Amino acid sequence: MTAPRALVAADREGTIPFGGYETWYRITGELRPDRTPLVTLHGGPGCTHDYLLTMADLAERTGRAVIHYDQLGNGRSTHLPEKGADFWTVELFLAELDNLLASLGIEDDYHLLGQSWGGMLGAEHAVRRPAGLRSLTIADSPASMELWVAEANRLRALLPPEVQATLLAHEADQTYDHPDYVKAVQVFYDRHVCRVVPNPPEVAVSFAALESDPTVYGTMNGPNEFHVLGTLRSWSIIDRLDRIAVPTQLISGAHDEATAECVQPFADAIPDVRWDVLPESSHLPHVEERETFMNLLEGFLATVDERVAR
Repeated sequence: MTAPRALVAADREGTIPFGGYETWYRITGELRPDRTPLVTLHGGPGCTHDYLLTMADLAERTGRAVIHYDQLGNGRSTHLPEKGADFWTVELFLAELDNLLASLGIEDDYHLLGQSWGGMLGAEHAVRRPAGLRSLTIADSPASMELWVAEANRLRALLPPEVQATLLAHEADQTYDHPDYVKAVQVFYDRHVCRVVPNPPEVAVSFAALESDPTVYGTMNGPNEFHVLGTLRSWSIIDRLDRIAVPTQLISGAHDEATAECVQPFADAIPDVRWDVLPESSHLPHVEERETFMNLLEGFLATVDERVAR
């Protein structure tokens, strides 16, 4: 797995008004008319941009601007712990993305990368065929939550029996914050979320932020990655994937909680698609096999840019 190395510093940070709230963003590199920027969508829902900061490598490697932002309710953006399930919707986050693109003046020319929930959001954005979208990268995302839950349960059944027993006991009592339950969940995470243990600082920061304000994650997902009780539990985009009209790159890990079964519908239905599975990675291949991931992403974006320029 990739050895830790420094993260590229931001060139600009700020906030954008959105519906009476604020979306925090960060730009690494210079926004230039001759270099299509990459916009990144973090996962969760309810995580922060921090664990995706390795994507800023592309700015240093290629001169392409890389844009991160914290989705509403998370990180440095406005927190709204009083809001309920009717507020935290896919449509809300699609509107926030549209607002970000327009506010930064890049809505006519941009690449999009979404990781986990971010890939789900990216696919939802792409099926609408926005005119400025040049490509889509979906990393470690399921095409439906039904597939996600089924595969999570299959992976969970492979955990040691005593771990499974602890999970079941506390789920029956709904004692999700019990130390024994938290420890049992971590066994799954170390296998299928991030195999770099201890987690790199930027990953740890995102997990800590999610724990400090679990509003969005708890509402839309549930208590953890495999016990999904939230509003996304019936989400699917499978029957709309053929509407994605841009070149699409799929990346996942061989040990990913977003298993091959979760990703396969993207590969089957998107007209212009390629898929790479990183052998030493789980759910965060951009961290676990950083150089390989960046090489794939850099090559894909360069190929798309060349095609657009013709």
